[in-house]
Amino acid sequence: MTFSEMRHQPSPDKEKGRSENSEQNGRPRVPEGEIDIKFVHSSGPGGQNVNKCSTKAVLSWNVGASVAFSEEQKDMIRRELGNRLNSEDCIVMSSQSERSQARNQENVVRRLQELVAEAITPQKERRPTRPSRAAKARRLDDKHKVGDKKKLRGRVDHQD
Repeated sequence: MTFSEMRHQPSPDKEKGRSENSEQNGRPRVPEGEIDIKFVHSSGPGGQNVNKCSTKAVLSWNVGASVAFSEEQKDMIRRELGNRLNSEDCIVMSSQSERSQARNQENVVRRLQELVAEAITPQKERRPTRPSRAAKARRLDDKHKVGDKKKLRGRVDHQD
């Protein structure tokens, strides 16, 4: 096997750990096969490089067509990321902060994975709490101190 053939072989850890709804560090991930990435001219850093190379990565992922997530998870994604969805039920993101295509691609894919993982993680229900009696007393004491300080700012009578 030549070196170039070895470079195009998938690594063993990529083969064994990938399912349709793969997880990394216990967090669900969008399969890379569902992500569409295009490269366009960037307006970011790079000097003359930006005039001749397409380094800006534009990612689009169709939430509705995804087979990696259940309908319930898709609804959670739509609810949490609704402001990022377009009319075709796609999330479109871009990255142009780096000078290379590869780093911009990594950045935009990482951001999508983080957003989706955060969107489908159930939120902890907030348990309402009440301030303690001591906290109420401290608050009222502080209010009185401030009020007393303001009373001292009044006019001074010079009747000696």
